[in-house]
Amino acid sequence: MSVFAGSSDLILKHWSYGPDYRYRACSVYYNTLVQQDATNYMKLSLQDQEEHEVGPGTEVTLEELRHFFENHGASARKAEIVQDYQTLIEEVSSGRLVILFDGWNKGLSFLAQSVETRQVNEPVNESVVMGPRESTVENLQKNLGLLRMRLKTPKFKIEMVKGGGDTHTAVAYGYLEGTVDGELLAEFKRRMSQIETVEILETSYIEQLIEDSVFSPFPQHRYTERTDMAVAALLDGKIIVLVQGTGGILLCPGLFTEFFQSSEDYYQRTVISTMIRWLRIIAFIIALTLPSIYIALSTFHPELIPTVLLLAILNAREGIPLPAFFEALLMEFFFELMREAGVRLPRPVGSAVSIVGALVIGDAAISAGIASPIMVIVVALTGIASFSLPQYGMAIALRILRFPLMISAAMLGGFGMMICFLFILLHLCKLRSIGQPYLAGMAPLRLRDLRDILMRFPLKTLIRSPRNLHKR
Repeated sequence: MSVFAGSSDLILKHWSYGPDYRYRACSVYYNTLVQQDATNYMKLSLQDQEEHEVGPGTEVTLEELRHFFENHGASARKAEIVQDYQTLIEEVSSGRLVILFDGWNKGLSFLAQSVETRQVNEPVNESVVMGPRESTVENLQKNLGLLRMRLKTPKFKIEMVKGGGDTHTAVAYGYLEGTVDGELLAEFKRRMSQIETVEILETSYIEQLIEDSVFSPFPQHRYTERTDMAVAALLDGKIIVLVQGTGGILLCPGLFTEFFQSSEDYYQRTVISTMIRWLRIIAFIIALTLPSIYIALSTFHPELIPTVLLLAILNAREGIPLPAFFEALLMEFFFELMREAGVRLPRPVGSAVSIVGALVIGDAAISAGIASPIMVIVVALTGIASFSLPQYGMAIALRILRFPLMISAAMLGGFGMMICFLFILLHLCKLRSIGQPYLAGMAPLRLRDLRDILMRFPLKTLIRSPRNLHKR
């Protein structure tokens, strides 16, 4: 056991059994992972199981024990037979209790974990007004059970793989047989094969390993903590990925139009869902373009602003020493700084710091003549609009793309914004997610898919089949 040397929490517990306790055995486990009374329980389980085989009151011998387990296997408390030394190391490191018998070249591995995990609760990042409030946790088996409870069909296939390195993290991916596209599944499995040599700590590791464009600001896969959203993705022909130790579920592939959809859209009436979806689209445009539009209009195209509004802007900017671009850049920097501080601080303090900091800095900037009131309004509206998007990954992409648009608007006005928009559009048309077109549903255009993009048609008109996936 030299490989475990230096581990103070490793327990080697020797005990005897059989006639006159002449046979010796040893239990190997980490006391930080295994229940304290596990060894005694395993000994009683073995005794009960062997007495059932050789008869009550009969002393268990090594030959009988070895014959029974080699011919019948182990059945007590999720036990498995350990065949080699490497498997023994992996079993002990995974939180199992291994029993080794003197005179037998195999061992028994029992599931006896005693690690505290978070209970199923309401999703933190995907709260809804209507719909279920069931969230995933950091336990892989429990998450798979929650999905099985919702999708009661043998077509729901789950395959397990293990990450490489020293972590050997358990990774599971699932799909609905007959619904998922065959070429998509084959390509996904090919990309997943490389994780066997990489250490996996979180679901985002999988995303970075299988995504098509590493340097694209747009997310190519979606995340969810909701089991109902994961099941809906499976019914739509997606592939889901779960990792032991993290509660997020990765939905593959992620298409551009799906980042404006929320699970609550399908729990409300059509008119309400459509109105909210259009509100998100408008929020997307505002979050991406509002600062650059203000810079372009105030710097290059003042003739496009109504006279009364232009006079109000000029009056507000009177005495401001900075050009509109640097003013917007400074305020955006302050806003991003406060948002990041609010995320990193403890939750009860973070929201208070963000709100108070925004009010104090905004008022102080106006009083000091560094920023105009209208610029504070523009930056505040931009930040609020970015919070309206259901997926956090898309909001981060807007935060990144906002600055190139501001620079192009400061250099060439509306013409510069048009050039920047064309580059973004070309990138979106070229982008793929596991080989699927990122703009599927709009480019290439399919009228059937528009029923669940720009507006949400009644549920009875939506076909329960893969609608957005296209063969290459």
